[in-house]
Amino acid sequence: MNKNSNLYIVIYSTVMVVVVATLLAVAALALKSRQDANILNEKKEAILASLSLQGQNYDEVIEAFVVNEKGEKMEGADPIQLLFDLPTAFAENTLPVFQAEDGRIVVPVSGTGLWGPMWGYVALEKDMNTISGIVLDHAGETPGLGAEVATPKHQAMYKGKTIFEGEEFVSVTLRKGGAKDPNHEVDAISGGTKTSGGVTAMLKTSLGAYLPLLKVSAVAPCCEACAEATECETNKVANNE
Repeated sequence: MNKNSNLYIVIYSTVMVVVVATLLAVAALALKSRQDANILNEKKEAILASLSLQGQNYDEVIEAFVVNEKGEKMEGADPIQLLFDLPTAFAENTLPVFQAEDGRIVVPVSGTGLWGPMWGYVALEKDMNTISGIVLDHAGETPGLGAEVATPKHQAMYKGKTIFEGEEFVSVTLRKGGAKDPNHEVDAISGGTKTSGGVTAMLKTSLGAYLPLLKVSAVAPCCEACAEATECETNKVANNE
């Protein structure tokens, strides 16, 4: 065959494309398990980072479980695997929870920014109201603008904010022009209005999905204390004290 003919060039190009595509597909399949393991480790490290437990062994300090839309624990679902497709997990009311040894919990959040998906992990104190820490990430927000959500400087602003006002769930808002409510607002990202709005919506929607669990967990210690106090008073009355 004439190597200078158009037919030879077309055949040669086609063969090369097929060969290269096959090699890439084989390489992707061969490396998939390693890639999944790396992604899994990144998620575990992010959960630990939200709790300021970097360097700790995830399996030793975190208890993971799944709750439904009523805040009830579910059996059979793998919490960490649900993180690979959070939108579907939320849609199906299979909500992963990660609890530290000291009683704090971490709940994942999922939403959309200006250019694509955003996600993160919100750590709450034992009162299930105060933010202990947060880790946010994104798929493609604008560097220097919306991408600032993933920086430690921005994420530090959430620490100490509360998601309830009394018994009302209010979440945390990114406010353009600067936070005015010291309890429930943080500064919006300069030049990242759409991203800031996406984070606000993500926090409200995702944390809202966990309300039954958060409210029950927040009230439980109080109820236990009240029960103990009531029992104590009952004993005093019985003993004429």
